[in-house]
Amino acid sequence: MKPRITVHISVRPLVEYVYRSGSLIPGFRSAGSMQEGTRVHQSVQAQYKETDRKEVLLKAELVHENLLFVVEGRCDGLIELDGVLTVDEIKSFAGAAGEPEGDGLPVHWAQAMLYAYMIAKEEGLPSMQVQLTYVQQESGVTRRFRRQLSHSELEEFVRHLLEAYAPYAHLLAEHKERRDDSIRTLEFPFAQYRAGQRKLAGAVYKTIAEGVNLLAKAPTGIGKTISTLYPAVKAVTGEGIQRIFYLTARTTTRAAAEDAFALMQRRGLRLHVITLTAKDKICFKDEHACDAGECGMCDGYYDRINGAVIDILENETIMTRTVVEAYARKHSVCPFEFSLDVAYASDAVICDYNYVFDPRISLKRQMEEHKRKSALLVDEAHNLVERGREMFSAEISKYAFLELKRAFKTLNPEVAVAAGAVNTYFINLRKALTESGYEVSEEQPHELVELLASFAGAAERELLASAGGDAEVHVLLLDTYFAAQNMVRVSGLYDERYVTYSVHTREDLTTRLFCLDPSTLIASAVKGYRSAIYFSATLTPLSYYRDMLGAGEDDYTLHIPSPFQPEQWDVRLLPLSIRYRDRERSRRPIADMLETLAAEKRGNLLIFFPSYPYLREVAEEFMSRDADTEILVQSPGMREEERDAFLAAFQPDPERTRMGFAVLGGVFGEGVDLPGDRLNGVVVVGVGLPQIGAERDILRDYFEREGKNGFNYAYVYPGMNKVLQAGGRLIRTEADEGVLVLVDDRFVQEPYVSLLPEEWRHFRILGKGTGRVQNEF
Repeated sequence: MKPRITVHISVRPLVEYVYRSGSLIPGFRSAGSMQEGTRVHQSVQAQYKETDRKEVLLKAELVHENLLFVVEGRCDGLIELDGVLTVDEIKSFAGAAGEPEGDGLPVHWAQAMLYAYMIAKEEGLPSMQVQLTYVQQESGVTRRFRRQLSHSELEEFVRHLLEAYAPYAHLLAEHKERRDDSIRTLEFPFAQYRAGQRKLAGAVYKTIAEGVNLLAKAPTGIGKTISTLYPAVKAVTGEGIQRIFYLTARTTTRAAAEDAFALMQRRGLRLHVITLTAKDKICFKDEHACDAGECGMCDGYYDRINGAVIDILENETIMTRTVVEAYARKHSVCPFEFSLDVAYASDAVICDYNYVFDPRISLKRQMEEHKRKSALLVDEAHNLVERGREMFSAEISKYAFLELKRAFKTLNPEVAVAAGAVNTYFINLRKALTESGYEVSEEQPHELVELLASFAGAAERELLASAGGDAEVHVLLLDTYFAAQNMVRVSGLYDERYVTYSVHTREDLTTRLFCLDPSTLIASAVKGYRSAIYFSATLTPLSYYRDMLGAGEDDYTLHIPSPFQPEQWDVRLLPLSIRYRDRERSRRPIADMLETLAAEKRGNLLIFFPSYPYLREVAEEFMSRDADTEILVQSPGMREEERDAFLAAFQPDPERTRMGFAVLGGVFGEGVDLPGDRLNGVVVVGVGLPQIGAERDILRDYFEREGKNGFNYAYVYPGMNKVLQAGGRLIRTEADEGVLVLVDDRFVQEPYVSLLPEEWRHFRILGKGTGRVQNEF
């Protein structure tokens, strides 16, 4: 007899797997549907009698063959109708397109019937009544459908439900057994640990075991990816977590995680790992007009998705973008939605930060109990400060509302009036702005938020009812609707860590709800997870990142020293002023130094600049010398294939020196691995300070009020992080060596010199323009 397998599952995913059918609806989806659905539920429940119950927690154990289903759910209402105990399942819908046909959707009936069976089983009832209550959000029109079901009818329904789900449950259970066996015998996939790797791996495992968080500063080249993934995988069985999220800020670092999982797989690991790719990159829209609702991948999606998920899980483990696309084509399903469905069944998910931290994009179907059994590995965590600040901020501009007011004057007066009201608000704001052209306030703009909420409601009704028309106007309305919804959403987060500032330029007038300190919101986002591991080579200073990432008192901090020898670095300093006022006269000395460097030794060099204009000026000055070098220049908005070609050019032993001109903080400044003779030298021009402007000054003033060094928090620490990342491209293995040139006279001043890694501080100072050694610092 087979051993009994326990399946913990909630009501909704169970019934959706079996009874969900039909098509994905591409195009517009209401961003406010969840909040509106809550309001509708509450309005219906408010009509219940005093003896009726709402939000009833239910739990039951259901047996099918060797499967024990532990099912949990929350029933909207358990009420009495004409003396009969009734399950009330409430569903809201927006627009005519969402109205259910006939007497309701099978998946909704299934949800209500499962609740009814759980109650009848627990209370020994011979029959139950179920009711579906459909409410149209805009009008409040309500339709109700009822069914009286005997205990035997409910039993037969549940038998069919579990029978239909059983093959999937067996697949997952059999995989879990193979997965856990493979993890128990999995050894570290290299012959030995590099210096510092064992310490990092041990700290990660301990952190997950204790259910706290860790901030780890570990040097570039130590092998951070495998040093965090390996202990996290080992914790999947030993410490009770069931899922790993590997979160990245860039596509380039996702590849490192995929390679690490593939390496462990070659050592015997059996883990379902999926990489999530942004919808606009993975969508097959070149072949199908998805936005127009004519995509064959969306039509009948739910009728094919179960087969597609089972197929990929039975035959694949490392599910990269290429693998996902292949199975999506095989089963004719939307690749993006398919990847999300597979993610909920996977053991590890490689994805962007926003799937966990951004409230607009995060994985909504992930239940709290799943989060408690998940660990977050946050790669290049220094990026999360600025990304978090951006995720939790919002802005809106006047121009779009003026255009919409004009466009909808005859098409839809309601939209025109709502857009006109926002436009009028901005007109009055413009009159009130000071001569400086911007205004900063600690107060939330309540009037604007209310106007935007009204506009969003009118826009939503138009978008739901729209059957075509001017495509350009439709896109403008859609984009403005989402911007307004985001502004309203962020207004709900507004507290003392926010300011409102408005900026009037020649082109437009913009108001921004600016999140100054995202630490509390970042901490809130990870709170439901078992553990979060933040790691980077450049968490410098660690006290700043503990503060900005919301670390708690019980969270750990770890600093791994560099495993590389000082003699691997030939660090030089060219003490020029490259401040904006001195840029013009600095071009020639920098070009002189590059000419000397190129002649010194043939190889591959990366030169980083603080901006594109400065990059182009120095590149033009250098190219005028007719030096025997190959020049590659980064340009704004490079396509992925162009970036790949730029990096692919860096091959060992070039016939002549190859120089790549790039920007600090750009795609080539971090997450790029060019080991050995693929990179022989790096030049970093400037201390990386962000451009002085209103936002940075607002941040500086805020942190000064908080008792911190505002200039360091707003300018120095973010800037020097770019320097450390760029310089970190040079030494990647114990065998690497190369030259690092720092160009800026501030590198010998505080606080900049103290922020340099220890191995960079023993630099030689170069004579201006000659490349000649003058003295040692």
